Amino acid sequence: MDNIFEKRKKIVYDFIYDEFYVPMKLKELAVILQVSREERDQLRQALEELENEGKVAITGKGKYIKGQSDRLTGTYQAHERGFGFVMIEGEEDIFISEDNTGGALARDIVEAVLLQQQGGKRREGRVVRIVERGTVKLVGLFQKSKNYGFVLPDNQRFAKDIFVSDEDTKGAVTGHKVVVELTSYGDEERKPEGKVIEIIGHVNDPGVDIMSIVKDHDLPMEFSEKIMNQVERVAKEVSEDDRAGRKDIRGWQTVTIDGEDAKDLDDAITLTKKDGFFTLGVHIADVTNYVQENSALDREALKRGTSVYLVDRVIPMLPHKLSNGICSLNAGVDRLALSCIMTIDEKGMVKDHHIVESVICVDARMTYTSVNKIVTDHDEEEMVKYQQLVPMFESMKELSAILRKKRHKRGSIDFDFPETKIILDDQGHPVDIKPYDRNAATRIIEDFMLLANETVAEDYFWQEKPFVYRTHETPDDEKMKKLALLINNFGYSLHIGQNEIRPKEVQKLLTKIEGTPEEALISRLALRSMKQARYTPENTGHFGLAAPYYTHFTSPIRRYPDLQIHRIIKEVIRGRMGEPRTAHYTGILPEVTKQASVTERRAEEVEREVIKMKKAEYMEKHIGEVFTGVISSITKWGLYVELSNTVEGLVHVTNMKDDHYDYYEEHCEMVGEHTSKAYKLGQTVEVVVLDVDRLRRTIDFVLA
Repeated sequence: MDNIFEKRKKIVYDFIYDEFYVPMKLKELAVILQVSREERDQLRQALEELENEGKVAITGKGKYIKGQSDRLTGTYQAHERGFGFVMIEGEEDIFISEDNTGGALARDIVEAVLLQQQGGKRREGRVVRIVERGTVKLVGLFQKSKNYGFVLPDNQRFAKDIFVSDEDTKGAVTGHKVVVELTSYGDEERKPEGKVIEIIGHVNDPGVDIMSIVKDHDLPMEFSEKIMNQVERVAKEVSEDDRAGRKDIRGWQTVTIDGEDAKDLDDAITLTKKDGFFTLGVHIADVTNYVQENSALDREALKRGTSVYLVDRVIPMLPHKLSNGICSLNAGVDRLALSCIMTIDEKGMVKDHHIVESVICVDARMTYTSVNKIVTDHDEEEMVKYQQLVPMFESMKELSAILRKKRHKRGSIDFDFPETKIILDDQGHPVDIKPYDRNAATRIIEDFMLLANETVAEDYFWQEKPFVYRTHETPDDEKMKKLALLINNFGYSLHIGQNEIRPKEVQKLLTKIEGTPEEALISRLALRSMKQARYTPENTGHFGLAAPYYTHFTSPIRRYPDLQIHRIIKEVIRGRMGEPRTAHYTGILPEVTKQASVTERRAEEVEREVIKMKKAEYMEKHIGEVFTGVISSITKWGLYVELSNTVEGLVHVTNMKDDHYDYYEEHCEMVGEHTSKAYKLGQTVEVVVLDVDRLRRTIDFVLA
């Protein structure tokens, strides 16, 4: 019987692979292959098997075509609208339509086969096997019925409620936010099942909303007792033994410049100018002195990868006792540092540099606001208060401008986006949302940190030592061509060379749009067309900064890659980087850089979700009010409009009254069929806040 089936399967396969074959539906195949009604199920089965083997594929219209038998393995990323993407490291994502998900859920490891596609379009595929489930726990709203309960997941990408039997509710009541562990993933007929393993709190309790997002992304919160005991044993102050063998620069005029509420100060600055040369010292907290390799503390830091900065709290990579204590470069106390001391000429060229282990003592803990008052506003009161430091701040501003000009000349791209600052009241409710603008002081620190990072990266690249680089690849050709087409609508052009685009071209575009109404929009479109920066053991350069060498050296308190390279640098300085240590680092760095890139994405996603939720909560108070905004995106389901306070909402096509609208992707335009009313990207419109869904973190507008 099996033999007959295999023969029939081969006939179907040979027919579809014939050069004269035209894509057909099941019914048409049955007619041409003279398959009787009774045997149609066997034909369907043969086609299904061929499809699972990747030998044939099915189009969106249900027609069978040749497949690509290579199976690709990646992580499934679901979208709340039903479709998704398979993400494969270093490759273009594969689009998966709603019909082709094969039951995959967010974060599952899946195997997919590519479907045939028409020239130039993005890769499209079908999930044929779930290798490993990625979602084990979910956060949601608990609702109690008589003899059981169920959980409505916060994550819209998990579209089904989860059934919880009475004995597995852990005492949860309606309105509780809970963490539920899945015991069954369900199928088309049955709901997924699970058991409550943690009650976060009542949905209306302060902080429960943010904690729900934290738990949903499985961010580690508490440190174990073993780690806290380790931290307790760490020295509380710098001793004579600690200072031995280090460059003592406690006499140098040194400051930290940070935000008002920063507590983990990991970078300090010294600057002098003599005979036309600047001597810039970038001093970074020597965290590795307190975090030994492979200790419980180090393994936990690697697992976390990065500190996560949320609206109302910080989830630190290292316990606060360390990050705000002995590792923080607090004023008036001795601290251990790793210093990059650079001699720079008046054109911004680094003529000489030294990377040394040092001991420093910060003279003043400055804020961006205060330094900006001195260098921009020349505020009398502030200048009197810090009169000893004013000449250094003036030199900082001068050097910052030189470095910025030099970077601009080589084509470095500066995306000057206002970050969102959300002001909360005592109960954790948002009372104001505003753009968090950069000023001269934030730019000074940014410029000095960039220079230190480049200098260290170049040094270690030429030493040919194992190292961690921050790399940013050249953007995808197709995406840049699409961007060029979009900005054409605004009267701008983008020169794309024979082989690839240069950073200078993107920078020229950003310079042209500076100060125009469409600046924020085009900047965002340009950013979306770029690839994401990541950590790698190989140096391939940084496209966005137009830098051939770049690393992250300046924040070891809050980023693991910085901590990792500090270890390497110290081994080299101490002459210990022989063959065994070189082999050790060469062996661990691929995994370390991969983990750092993954945890960075996770942190960004959590930060973004929290901000979206707080924006939605803020806009709840403004339902019915009129706002002015800019059309930031156009899709077939409607217009996205961004307000000046950075809030974005959707004008759904069903809420665009009195007309039927057609969407033209190539012009990024939506045109009314009867009235010919057109809406274009970048257009200023007035909108009324129609509705807000805090759980889905969505805001609906209608055109005023």
